Amino acid sequence: MNTRVAVLASPATSGGWQLAGLSLHEPPSAADGAAVLSRLLDDAEIGVLLVEQPIYDALDADQRLALSRRPLPMVVPYPAPAWKADAPGADAVIAELLRQAIGYRVRLR
Repeated sequence: MNTRVAVLASPATSGGWQLAGLSLHEPPSAADGAAVLSRLLDDAEIGVLLVEQPIYDALDADQRLALSRRPLPMVVPYPAPAWKADAPGADAVIAELLRQAIGYRVRLR
């Protein structure tokens, strides 16, 4: 039964996930994230896998396409911390996730 939520994150965000009590996995670098992700995808207990955006972006296009077609675990990229004023807001992140999921842009009000 797929019941766990796991997180693939950098040290910058790992503390918050640990405080939330989620299963945390930190690759040594974003480039090494593919190997850790592969191991996590084989874990039948994981239902949702949150992946920090830089780790997700380091995957090649074929890997991202395969993840989007996978029913379980559901792989959800989340934005990394941005320390600049022009970082996209939550609405922009949600709209982009919807665009990827359904194939066209949605305008949120």
